[in-house]
Amino acid sequence: MKLEIFTCLITLLFFSTSASTNTTFHHPLDPLTPSEFKLVRTIVQKKYQASPPTLTFQYIGLDEPDKAIVLSWQYSDPKTKATTLPPRRAFVVARFKKQSLEITVDLSKRSIVSTNVYIGHGFPMLTFDEQDFVAELPFKYKPFIESVNKRGLNISEVVCSTASVGWYGEIKSKRTLKLQCFHTQGSTNLFAMPLEGITVVADLDERKLVAYFDRKIVPVPKAEGTEYVASKQKPPFGPTFIGAAFVQPNGPGFKINGHSISWANWEFHLGYDIRAGPVISLASIYDIQQQRYRRVLYRGYISEFFVPYMDPTSSWYFKTFLDSGEFGFGQSMVSLEPFADCPSNAAFLDAYFAGEDGVPVKIANAFCVFEKYAGDIMWRHTESEIHDEEIREVRPDVSLVVRTVSTVGNYDYIVDWEFKPSGSIKMGVGLTGILGIKATAYTHVDQIKEDAFGTLLTDNTIGVHHDHYLTYHLDLDIDGEANSFVKTNLETVRVTDHSSPRKSYWTVVRETAKTEADARIKLGLKPSELAVVNPNKETKPGNKMGYRLFPFTVANPLLAPDDYPQLRGSFTNYNVFVTPYNKSEKWAGGLYADQSRGEDTLAVWSLRNRSIENKDIVLWHTVGIHHVPCQEDYPIMPTLSGGFELKPTNFFESNPVLKAKAPKPVHLPKCNSKP
Repeated sequence: MKLEIFTCLITLLFFSTSASTNTTFHHPLDPLTPSEFKLVRTIVQKKYQASPPTLTFQYIGLDEPDKAIVLSWQYSDPKTKATTLPPRRAFVVARFKKQSLEITVDLSKRSIVSTNVYIGHGFPMLTFDEQDFVAELPFKYKPFIESVNKRGLNISEVVCSTASVGWYGEIKSKRTLKLQCFHTQGSTNLFAMPLEGITVVADLDERKLVAYFDRKIVPVPKAEGTEYVASKQKPPFGPTFIGAAFVQPNGPGFKINGHSISWANWEFHLGYDIRAGPVISLASIYDIQQQRYRRVLYRGYISEFFVPYMDPTSSWYFKTFLDSGEFGFGQSMVSLEPFADCPSNAAFLDAYFAGEDGVPVKIANAFCVFEKYAGDIMWRHTESEIHDEEIREVRPDVSLVVRTVSTVGNYDYIVDWEFKPSGSIKMGVGLTGILGIKATAYTHVDQIKEDAFGTLLTDNTIGVHHDHYLTYHLDLDIDGEANSFVKTNLETVRVTDHSSPRKSYWTVVRETAKTEADARIKLGLKPSELAVVNPNKETKPGNKMGYRLFPFTVANPLLAPDDYPQLRGSFTNYNVFVTPYNKSEKWAGGLYADQSRGEDTLAVWSLRNRSIENKDIVLWHTVGIHHVPCQEDYPIMPTLSGGFELKPTNFFESNPVLKAKAPKPVHLPKCNSKP
């Protein structure tokens, strides 16, 4: 019996790693490889004859070829692709002697082709290495040690974490971070036990502490009830789930060739960037009627992630984070746990980024790719109007998911790109991890006589109000580059001529955006549908081929427009922007997001009011969530989900999954769990 159990387990384990990973050729949009990172490091260090902390690599990423070059290569003869790859280049942002350098390296020529010294406001993305270094400085600082002792804590049970400082009208600023420290005695959940009142300021370029504040002693929240590590938890436990098996006897239905993925009627490229994280490119769907792949998305990724907390007090006001531009959404990606983060039928891919010294850092199992069988229905109908016959047709839904998880400080962000056979692309984001917690003297809401800026979750613990805004860069190419943005407004019409018993109905009035100003949208103000269409291509009945935006979670900023955090996060002022394609316009919060002043954002670019009709355009959509914490979010938060969907609208001549074949049922041998 034990042998039978073992055999069943091995069968399940096998399929988690069996996807094809053949790498016969490279792709122009492939992320940089470890050897390419090493080459960049060698070339730049040779030029400047320096190493950290004098010379640090803040960002190294692919300097992607021009779009026209990539498309020309993509649709060229497959036999010659391996020998006609465009030259590989890397874009580097480095700090050298307290200046920010922009360096372009030609990897094929092994040389620097351009260098620019950035003299504007803001600083580049923070590296893990420099954050780790300054986070250790307080433990050698006498005033900090005294503050810990005053609170009756053992300094060996204290850790410190970094926070960006934002910008609040300063004329000049140094490259600094603020540190907040936490107690770890009795629980792994350090973010639930902050040392409130202590703020440490560190200069990253000098690598030293430059300011220190201990404003007041606040009770440190207790560790009791905060532990989330399974092996350290105590009874009672629950709820308990019965295990389930998932197998694919013929292996996975998708193929991975390098970074190119094909599945069912989809094919796309999966890339990686230290700042953006996952990057989906050249997503195309096969049209059975046209007998060809048709492009939907040239390039898509999370451009910026704005997380402002709503506590204006001295210890919290600066916590208004740009998680991508300051901390790196890709740098913050973590290894995925098989059978937990991803199901048993998932295949995994690694990712690499460069540390501040230019040495490659590996994130094992950074991506997982899997077919999702969630018990959903693709389409169905029961017909009982035909005499003496009942017809019941059902097709189970199956989709392909690309998943990553980025842990930025206390929060974990689950990012899904889900491809459906119906032609839809569903973008999902799950928020979990630990709330931003502020220690307090309060133990009951009756004690609170003024704004606490959050929810009292338990004794001495406030979950601070905050927002999450994810801004997606979506370079849609609906069957070609020349596209337009169309608003289909739903308007009420009164029936006044007595031709019907009805007094009203609604109809549609379509409006094509001419310029960027026409395409800045605050969702929810009036009923409308938003679509990107190809104005040069029609279906047989004469409809313009397009893709529609279906938002799931919508939130608009509540900060004053002239408040400093909102100036920096002005790309969230509208839920939708549309801009003409510009290779340099990648980061909604600006290239230099740390301590930026809102001078180089999507909102600023859009003020040029450029023409966007029948042009190569980019759709920017912000997923927003206002978060009022509740007790169920504590001590660790059940996943809160948001996202949106891109759905074909008159893109096909009819339902593309009408003739989809349902997967055959698989009957497993019974795996007896009893010994």
